Amino acid sequence: MFSTPNSNRKHIGIYGKTNVGKSSLINKIMGQEVSIISPIEGTTTDPVSKAMELIPVGPVLFIDTAGIGDTTELGKLRFDKTYKTLKRVDLGIYVFDVNDIDYNLYEQMRINFKKFNIPYIIVINKIDLVGEEKLNLLKEEFKDSILVSTETEFGIEELKNKLIKILEENQYEIPIIGDILPYNSKVIMVVPIDSEAPKGRIILPQVQCIRDCLDHGIKSYVVRDTELKEALEDIKNVDLVITDSQVFKKVSEILTSNIELTSFSILFARHKGDLDTFVEGVKKIAKLNQNSKILVSESCTHNISHEDIGRFKIPNLLNKKVGFELKYDFVVGHDFPDNIDEYDLVIHCGACMINRKSVINRVNFCKERNISITNYGVILAYLTGILDRAINIFNKEKRTS
Repeated sequence: MFSTPNSNRKHIGIYGKTNVGKSSLINKIMGQEVSIISPIEGTTTDPVSKAMELIPVGPVLFIDTAGIGDTTELGKLRFDKTYKTLKRVDLGIYVFDVNDIDYNLYEQMRINFKKFNIPYIIVINKIDLVGEEKLNLLKEEFKDSILVSTETEFGIEELKNKLIKILEENQYEIPIIGDILPYNSKVIMVVPIDSEAPKGRIILPQVQCIRDCLDHGIKSYVVRDTELKEALEDIKNVDLVITDSQVFKKVSEILTSNIELTSFSILFARHKGDLDTFVEGVKKIAKLNQNSKILVSESCTHNISHEDIGRFKIPNLLNKKVGFELKYDFVVGHDFPDNIDEYDLVIHCGACMINRKSVINRVNFCKERNISITNYGVILAYLTGILDRAINIFNKEKRTS
């Protein structure tokens, strides 16, 4: 609770050929030796994440990637991992070595930046090694580039200022609750405590919802499902109840029809992804058959038990709904497969551990291939017959906006 989760940080990816000084650049920006540097090519073999505070923007996450341009089998594997980072970065930095301007590799990356809608900055490093004449030619050729030397630290402040400017221009994020309810509203959060709950603490989506309420002057009350009835007697004129998805139906039965209800997962479907697409995605269930394949995408690793929502509860409910056993595959974290054409439906978790850019790219990837996608909260509400009620608060917002 005391540090910003990486999923809530702006992601900045550093790209370029091997040995152009990407790791050195991160060290200079951060003002400390956080990345291993070496004159030996290929020191950075896998993407490495480094968190920092970039004042006045706030918390950001730098991703130091392996050098591109290596045509060996190992080099291709490294590039595959580098390429995957493009699906989650909010801003890119492309680094040239002043004595090795590889136009072909840069053009490939420029196309990738455009493909994933990533704003980027061109940095030309090691300028202390050449004369003024060459620098003037490069300034003319790459007009918006920033010339730096990680050896002398020339240009580092200019680069930081440009990072800040671009990030501030794209800083607005959809609140979790704050734009749905007015100031001074009352929210009850229902948090069941079972074997899946971390001992001594509550899980990240619940923490983030509490913080969002505090940020927007919304009063929040946190109770277990076993105390919900008493809480409703104590707290009058409740504006919204937010529940853990696994007790959706139970909570719905307790509430009177005039009290709005949704889930943490549905809130995050909107905050991190595309709620309308997820709601549309559950319509695919009516068309599933015994040969259908389902992909379940989880954003975090955790202990798996018989109470696990993605591994057991959703598959069991879905199998019961369609009347037969479906085929399921599971992926975790940033591993989202390219071969989704073999699946009929993708079911995504609430995405509290990955950033919005990652989820939006996955949604768009599915749309491009005409694959239906939904999320945990939406499908659980659908399977328990309360989806219309669970999304009514958002439809009300649309009607009054």
